[in-house]
Amino acid sequence: MVREALAALLGLEGDIDVVAQVARGDEVLAAARATPVDVALLDIEMPGMTGLDAAALLRRELPCLKVVILTTFGRPGYLRRAMESGADAFLVKDAPAAQLADAVRRVLRGERVIDPTLAAAALAEGANPLTDRERAVLAASADGSTNAELAASLHLSHGTVRNYLSTAIQKTGARNRAEAVRIARDKGWL
Repeated sequence: MVREALAALLGLEGDIDVVAQVARGDEVLAAARATPVDVALLDIEMPGMTGLDAAALLRRELPCLKVVILTTFGRPGYLRRAMESGADAFLVKDAPAAQLADAVRRVLRGERVIDPTLAAAALAEGANPLTDRERAVLAASADGSTNAELAASLHLSHGTVRNYLSTAIQKTGARNRAEAVRIARDKGWL
């Protein structure tokens, strides 16, 4: 419903044509290849593939395509990850439609557009302290898997998994793995 509403609002702009819509992140690349498109608007949370992963895939496969990330979750960690994945803009969904249309126009001119409140929060928050591997092991542990199960699925030794989890728990200031997952998600690090 939100996707359709955004498409309708953008369609009212005289210089913007909405040429495709998909409901899943894993459908984004195929739609972008099948339709002449200049800008992709992606949500952070999408079934099949996150908007951050879809943005990175688009950047790799269609480097001239501009990417605007929209989110309900105004978390500084998401902003950092969006920029790292190649997004050209990062806006919260509750921004006025005119701001979204302006962002589309600006990224087409080669500008980067970032919600100013999120930018300030990201600077205040600092960088994600978790390494890529710590983030991957912590995210994989979110379903309650044992260290042995994680080791098998991630092709790591049991001790390596234990060490990554221990370090992630320390870096997040958590008391246990579940709390570390929650903290990392709340900050947008996972």
